[in-house]
Amino acid sequence: MHHYEHFWLNPTFWVAVSFVIFVALMGKMMWVKATEALDARATKIQADLDEAARLRAEAEVMLRNAEAERTAALAEAEQTLARAKTEAERVAAATAAEAEASAKRRERMAMDRIHAAEASAVAEVRSAAADIAAAAARSVIADRLDAKADAALIDKAVTDLPRALRAA
Repeated sequence: MHHYEHFWLNPTFWVAVSFVIFVALMGKMMWVKATEALDARATKIQADLDEAARLRAEAEVMLRNAEAERTAALAEAEQTLARAKTEAERVAAATAAEAEASAKRRERMAMDRIHAAEASAVAEVRSAAADIAAAAARSVIADRLDAKADAALIDKAVTDLPRALRAA
């Protein structure tokens, strides 16, 4: 082994000094690169967090809009259902009224037919009674009146004729 009189003449010393300078320079560069990389990563993470917050806010707005639209759709469906019930009740009432009116018309027509049939029957009975009365009168007159009674009736009618004409 070689012994040098002064330590700065020893090549090992200079290798050690060079190594320390090299490590210091490289350490500084590595530190700068590492901090730049970490800063860039922190900036990217912050941008991602900001984007996530923005997307979450948009999603919350969309959720509130969807809930509002759902509520509006439910309200509209309830209104439509209420209108349909009201319309169904109106149609049912109109149909019932129309059915009642139709039943009354049919009843009135039946009553008119009954009255017409009664009037026809009464007219037929009167006609038949008149025919029977005329036949009975003919029969009674034929049985009771003879030529002598006829002459007496004719004489009486002729004598009453001027008085009957004055009265009229």
